[in-house]
Amino acid sequence: MSNKNPQRNNWPDGFIWGSATAAAQVEGAAWEDGKEDSIWDAFARTPGNTLNGDTPETAVDHYHRMPADVALMKELGLDSYRFSTSWARVRPDGRSANPKGLDFYSRLVDELLEAGILPWLTLYHWDLPQALEETGGWANRDTAHLFVDYADDVYSALGDRVQHWTTFNEPFCSSLLGYASGVHAPGRQEPRAAVAAVHHQHLAHGLAVTQLRDRGAQQLGITLNLSNSIPRDPSDPVDLEAARLFDSLQNRIFLDPILLGTYPQDTLRDLEQFGLGDVIQDGDLDVIGAPIDFLGVNHYHDDLISGHPDTTGADGHSGGSGRPAVSPWIGAEHITFPSRGLPRTAMDWEVNPDGLRKLLVRLGEEYPMLPPLYVTENGAAYDDAVSTDGSVPDPERTQYILDHINAVGRAIEAGADVRGYFVWSLLDNFEWSWGYSRRFGIVRVDYQTQGRTIKDSGQAYSRHIAASRAAAPVAPLV
Repeated sequence: MSNKNPQRNNWPDGFIWGSATAAAQVEGAAWEDGKEDSIWDAFARTPGNTLNGDTPETAVDHYHRMPADVALMKELGLDSYRFSTSWARVRPDGRSANPKGLDFYSRLVDELLEAGILPWLTLYHWDLPQALEETGGWANRDTAHLFVDYADDVYSALGDRVQHWTTFNEPFCSSLLGYASGVHAPGRQEPRAAVAAVHHQHLAHGLAVTQLRDRGAQQLGITLNLSNSIPRDPSDPVDLEAARLFDSLQNRIFLDPILLGTYPQDTLRDLEQFGLGDVIQDGDLDVIGAPIDFLGVNHYHDDLISGHPDTTGADGHSGGSGRPAVSPWIGAEHITFPSRGLPRTAMDWEVNPDGLRKLLVRLGEEYPMLPPLYVTENGAAYDDAVSTDGSVPDPERTQYILDHINAVGRAIEAGADVRGYFVWSLLDNFEWSWGYSRRFGIVRVDYQTQGRTIKDSGQAYSRHIAASRAAAPVAPLV
């Protein structure tokens, strides 16, 4: 259902309105001030890995334009900015701290606080130092312990000013897409390495939560990309099995260890042949299940699932580079995504706002000890353009955002404990394997001049934030 004027009176006190980016997608300055290659720098240099051969070398130059970008956030009226620190900038070789890299993030945090914007920090948004990939990357258990050292460096520099700490963003992508299907960095197609990467990222999360908690951090969590898994034909055993496997490897392999301290039994069976049991050591699950204070939910679309081959070629789940992909849903002969005839974004993802409502409600029903939820990414790519008057009309993105905000409000009415919403993305940027061909920003970036223009969707989001405050004024959580 479309609703151009989402309800404005049902937002809890202190509800956070924000936007988000990731270091590798916006910063640029790829080898400046001591930064060295991340796996995405190395991956993008290999022909065929990214569309048009695009790289994050310059991205949108946020590293040099950060103060002006923060001024844009203030103009939009954001309560919070969700950003990531780059491991390859903070510890370029994976092992020793880089003071100049840490100084950039310290200046960013100061700029945000001066503007009255809450810093929401993510430690890992996929940019592992290439030096660590060359020693095995996330398939190597040592990487989990080195992640804790990196997290400790960032906390030492910023812990006096940053309250909200997210360990990982979307480990599904950095493990299964990076090490199984190979459409994301580091581009490996090794199912056993992918399974090890899942577990070692879980371990790194738990170890970091424990370390930062001991150091005094108060708000610790993780962000997962989650989806509804809807069998195309609930009476077809093939579709039911495909939906179960998709749910296992997209959702429950991440939710259950972190929230329940255990892997699902069906996941353990599915991945036994790929060595999941071999990488779990005594005490790991107790560490992984360390209590968290919030769960970030990234959601762009839900999924109709079939176990039968789909010849349409329009499932919206390719990496974007055109390289042959191995399924990230390890052990599945077929998992396909039949069309429901819904509108689609430029990513070929179906638009179904009610899927977000269902997901947020479902999480509370299936996980009784669920911590508070934040929608940490939600947005859409469309092929917008600058008008002759200099404005950027993007009615489809505007409607997408407002409809999904409305879905969050309806989830809250149904009992979901959601306390914030971050639109993806603040800026058009380097969209991983899709390069610069897909624009998610509520602020348009001219990639030739690096000029910024707030799109109509950004103006609409800004008006919504202002109206929400007028209906129930609250102080920013700073």
